[in-house]
Amino acid sequence: MRTYAGHSTAEASNQLYRTNLAKGQTGLSVAFDLPTQTGYDPDSTLARGEVGKVGVPIMHMGEMRKLFDQIPLTEMNTSMTINATAMWLLAMYQVAAEEQNPGMDPAEVAAKLAGTTQNDIIKEYLSRGTYVFPPEHSLRLISDMIAYTVHQIPKWNPINICSYHLQEAGATPVQEIAYSMCTAISVLDAVKASGQVSEEDFGKVVGRISFFVNAGVRFVEEMCKMRAFVELWDEITRERYGVEDPKMRRFRYGVQVNSLGLTEAQPENNVQRIVLEMLAVTLSKNARARAVQLPAWNEALGLPRPWDQQWSLRLQQVLAYESDLLEYGDLFDGSPVVEAKVAELVAGAKEEIDRVQAMGGAIAAVDSGYMKSELVSSHARRRAAIESGEEIIVGVNKFTTTEPSPLTADLDAAIMVADPRAEEAAKASLEAWKAERDEAAVSEALAALAAAAKTDANLMEATLAAARAGATTGEWAGTLREVFGEFRAPTGVSGAVGAAEAGAELAAVRDRVKATGEELGVKLRMLVGKPGLDGHSNGAEQVAVRARDAGFEVIYQGIRLTPEQIVAAAVAEDVHVVGLSILSGSHMSLVPSVVEGLREAGLGDVPVIVGGIVPESDAKALIGSGVAAVYTPKDFSLTEIMADIVEVVRKANGLA
Repeated sequence: MRTYAGHSTAEASNQLYRTNLAKGQTGLSVAFDLPTQTGYDPDSTLARGEVGKVGVPIMHMGEMRKLFDQIPLTEMNTSMTINATAMWLLAMYQVAAEEQNPGMDPAEVAAKLAGTTQNDIIKEYLSRGTYVFPPEHSLRLISDMIAYTVHQIPKWNPINICSYHLQEAGATPVQEIAYSMCTAISVLDAVKASGQVSEEDFGKVVGRISFFVNAGVRFVEEMCKMRAFVELWDEITRERYGVEDPKMRRFRYGVQVNSLGLTEAQPENNVQRIVLEMLAVTLSKNARARAVQLPAWNEALGLPRPWDQQWSLRLQQVLAYESDLLEYGDLFDGSPVVEAKVAELVAGAKEEIDRVQAMGGAIAAVDSGYMKSELVSSHARRRAAIESGEEIIVGVNKFTTTEPSPLTADLDAAIMVADPRAEEAAKASLEAWKAERDEAAVSEALAALAAAAKTDANLMEATLAAARAGATTGEWAGTLREVFGEFRAPTGVSGAVGAAEAGAELAAVRDRVKATGEELGVKLRMLVGKPGLDGHSNGAEQVAVRARDAGFEVIYQGIRLTPEQIVAAAVAEDVHVVGLSILSGSHMSLVPSVVEGLREAGLGDVPVIVGGIVPESDAKALIGSGVAAVYTPKDFSLTEIMADIVEVVRKANGLA
């Protein structure tokens, strides 16, 4: 039983962890901030406004020690949501455990460590955006970690293949199963090809792979999806990899129930959604989750408070300790309805797996943009179904009348605000750390890391040496960037299929866009930008697709741009409107930088639109600073947003 937690500083997060453990939480799930996830130190230009916002900043061993102070790591089960820099964070975790147990042999300490590193980079290219290196080099880091942990940290799950984020990006159940299996195949093939694990030990590799799955509110379909996962994984590991031990073939998964379906409107409804989703992964004993973490009811509003996280923990505890759910065998064995649905999902997934494998596998399907475009298209279909009312969301597009809610009477108090001093504290910690360390030892360790990266050597030992020497997160990642290079994944927008047919509302917006363009003598151009390190690009992609459907010429360059790069693009493309998407909470730092940059570039008359998880008080402040409009998750109709935007453009250009 976990809650996904971490914010502001290592000290504050440590206090939160110890409080949650005292309340009955049985494992830790660490959220790292975006600079840590993408390999930047807090003094980097790209880290501006992002430090401590969506997780805890860990930029060196000193902060790792603080994070787990008074928490015995050899007795803990810790999940770390970390991908591109997973090897680095695992190394620091191992060194922190060694320091906690000075009288124990380091090998014995490693053997006692239990937990998971997410380490699924393929879904980062498709949905979450915290990748750093090109796919083939990222796969090398994953293979090295798997080989190392199988031999040295046998209780550790070195990779947690995540279908969760695929569903968040729009995946259907078939796509969710298929693309997860394709990822697993690419990883297992890479480990086998590396020659670091013997044939006799390969079953251990399969046995340590875990999955991280999304459970949506469509209860029957989601429950059947999990049974299909179990069936397909057993078949693939037996037939493709020859694993004979059924324990090693077991589909082991944890679940974070769906956040995509949480609503800002009538957010109290999120509680029953969360319970239904939890039941989908617990009722079916033969496909039951091993670990469950639940979002809080108010995550569509902002950062949950400790009380909100406690509520989610109590949901699990009531199910586990008050109900009789865990006392019986599988409730669905022999159900013809369930068997038929599972067979349908397995058949569809196999067909899609074959399609991806025919392209050369998951890495090739990332490079070509195929999987990304398929997800963007699926998400566009879902958005259109919600807007048309075909897919009903209670409180959003049906049953929208509501009594005043005491939960949201004071919206500013209904969420937690990350400590605004976190960035300065992190910079000060970094400066003090560098002043006290042995610079020669750090330089030597980083040089050894770079040299090893140019060979086929397993990089885990060189990474451990860098952690012990006192290197920082940014230095470790920067060293490998110089050897491996960086990567920008396809956005999926250009190949995505948007609205199959324009209803009356979209047709009217198209006419208005066209007429406005004719009055200005040029086609309307919209720049969609994602400033900062927030890689959750689903919203930005849907805005870009719908803007294109509405007749705008759309410029979308993907994630992880500085305000200066966005301003430069606006100047180069001579755009009529700039749309910024930010979900990391860094809007009050990054949006004003873009607005001011446009003014300085002579584009002060170009309106700026903002979309994301923006508290109402922040939205008012942004509009007061010159932003034309702010949209949040409650504004679910993209076509209505497009209609607003074209009127904003007309007003900015003095058109009646």
